[in-house]
Parts: sequence; C-alpha cells; structure tokens
Amino acid sequence: MRAVTWQGRENVSVEDVPDPHVQEPTDAVIRVTSTAICGSDLHLYGVLGMFLDAGDVLGHEAMGVVEEVGSAAGDLAVGDRVVVPFNISCGRCWMCTRGLQTQCETTQVRSQDKGAALFGYTRLYGQVPGGQAQYLRVPQAQYGPVVVPDDGTPDERFLYLSDVLPTAWQAVEYADVPDGGSVVVLGLGPIGQMCARIARHRGAETVIAVDPVVERRFMIQRHHVIALDPGEEDVREAVLDLTDGRGPDSVIDAVGMEAHGSPLAQTTQRLVGLLPDAVATPLTERGGSDRLAALLAAITLVRRGGTVSISGVYGGAKDPLPMMQLFDKQLTLRMGQANVRRWTDSLLPLVQDPADPLGVLDLRTHRLALEDAPRAYRAFQRKEDGCIKVVLDPWASPER
Repeated sequence: MRAVTWQGRENVSVEDVPDPHVQEPTDAVIRVTSTAICGSDLHLYGVLGMFLDAGDVLGHEAMGVVEEVGSAAGDLAVGDRVVVPFNISCGRCWMCTRGLQTQCETTQVRSQDKGAALFGYTRLYGQVPGGQAQYLRVPQAQYGPVVVPDDGTPDERFLYLSDVLPTAWQAVEYADVPDGGSVVVLGLGPIGQMCARIARHRGAETVIAVDPVVERRFMIQRHHVIALDPGEEDVREAVLDLTDGRGPDSVIDAVGMEAHGSPLAQTTQRLVGLLPDAVATPLTERGGSDRLAALLAAITLVRRGGTVSISGVYGGAKDPLPMMQLFDKQLTLRMGQANVRRWTDSLLPLVQDPADPLGVLDLRTHRLALEDAPRAYRAFQRKEDGCIKVVLDPWASPER
C-alpha cells in the first residue's frame, strides 16, 4: 500500500509499505477513505524528529470502511463505515472507565513513561503505524472505532471525530466557561477554530479569537466570533475592553510548543533538531523547552480566578512558568490529550445535524491526493495558499 512516511526533518514522502493485517483478536483493518494532517503532525515534521525513525507511517486522523476484523473485535463488522480515534484505548481498564482514555492502562507506553498509545506518533507513544495510508490496522477495535452512517454524506462531516472535535470539546469543557461568560481562544488552526465554535454553541456570550493569519480570522468570523490580529492591535487592551476591564473568564491555548513570538526557544528547537538523535533525544527528554508565548499570553489575559485550558501540545521538560502570577491570580490550569471516546457520544448528534451547528463542513480548505502529502505538509506549515485544514484522499490521483 501507499503511505506517508517520515524521512527526516521537514521531509516526508509517500512510499510503498507492507499492507497491515489483523495481528491480535481485538484488531481490525480499515480501508482509509479520508485522512487529515493535524497541527500535531507539524511538530513531528519540524521539531520532534529525534523520536521518529525513517519510514515511520504518519497520521492520526482517519476514517474508512472495515475490511477485516479479529475474533474479539466486538460488534464491529466488515463493511462498517468508521472513524478511528487518535488514541488507542481498551474501554475496560480503570482509567478508561473513568473517562481518561488517554491514560488507558492496557495500551500505556510504560517503557517511555507515557500514556495510551497513539497512531502515527513516535516511539514515545508506541510507534504505531499511522492513518495517512491506504489501509490502517486498528488495535482495540472492540472499543475504539466509532461507527457512522454510510448514507453518502461527505467524510468531512464525520472525519473530525477522530481528533479535532473531541480535542476542542474537551478544551472547552476544561475551560469551564460559565453560561453567558467570556473566553479567548489563542490560535485559529483547526483546533482553535472548533474551540471557538463549540464555546459559542455551548453558551459563551463573548468569544474572542486571536491569530495573525488573515484567512484564519476570516473563517472564524463567519461563525460570529470576534477575531483579533496580534500584529495590528494591542490584544490585552482589546480583550479588556470587551470584558468589562476584567479579562475573560477563560482562555484556551490552542497553539502549543511552536508559538510565534518565542525567538530564543525557536532557535533552540531548530538547533536541537539538527543534532544526531543520540544527542538530541536525551537533551529533549530532560531539558527540552517550548515556545511559550501563547501560554504566557493566556496566563496574562485571563481574569483573576479564571481558568486556562491547554489543548496545544507541549513537550518541554524544563519550561519556566510564572508561578507568582499563577498563584497571585488564583488560576486554574487544565490540560491533556483528548479522551476521544469520552466525548464522541455528545458530538455525534451535532455532526449528524443537517444544520451543521459546529460548521464541520466549513473547516477543510484543501482536499488532495495522498500522493500530494509532501506539498500539503509544506503549505500547512508555512500557512500558504490559505491552508487551514488538509484532508488527504488515499485513492485519488495526484494533481499534475
């Protein structure tokens, strides 16, 4: 089969790799019909290469049709149309039954002291082949895959149940925005887009989003969200004006480790990425730092007694935090990978609603053939051609 493989820093290629097969009774294999590039994939593309091996199959947002099932795959049947959550969880362990599927005790990567295994996401999370491919082996298929209607609706109505929608829903849940309250969303990539829309849907009265990219701001303004350009206005003053001089009840950091406005950390990340893996790996694990501009802005913007919710991925081991400010403002911080299956039952009726209340059909800006993945990664990373969300078709012919 054809699959998107990591080959080095800012270097992915589409290669022939072995077809997957059922290996365990709880496995299934799906024929992938749509798979997306996530902002988290860009961390692998540009920063976290020391935890990857050349040839690793990328991608953790996929859906398709079940081709093969193991003997213990539950009610899943060949021919089912399914969305595959990005985290691999059993649904039965102590953590899963408490809604912490990202900490699944069956799939925890204990050798790396990490939580549940993830598709296509480095040795740290199990080195499980990812979904940017024509076929995908799905472990724990008795629980993970979400069966969706096979009614001719476009994949994009359901695809984002794999990551984007549950991640954004959890970010808003963790933000604890009071009914009629206010929230600022930092970053308007796919997760930030959905955070702002979900916050509005769930009753926030004032939703403010901040991003320097004009196409992202235009998109979110279509969903009745106030959009601010940090390059053109004083964000703090604008937010205070919009929140009675107090600041918002909550701030969601949907940016993460590669935030703009952190030149020293950016340079450090680039230099570490150029080192041999044997040197870069322990350096990152024990002393790595993130670009913290977005997180520091969130801490500054939120009102006293407010909540900061972090959905952007961070990986630093030695990140400095303004503890005096956090303590003095009496802030609550919540964060973590999305517990996908905890939220899908709430989200499925919304994505099935013909009115499309979350605007899932207004997110994808590019649908390309899988073979065009190298070009898509570059455009997404560089924010070129209005690229906000890329969906790849594993079976389409590449553009000429």
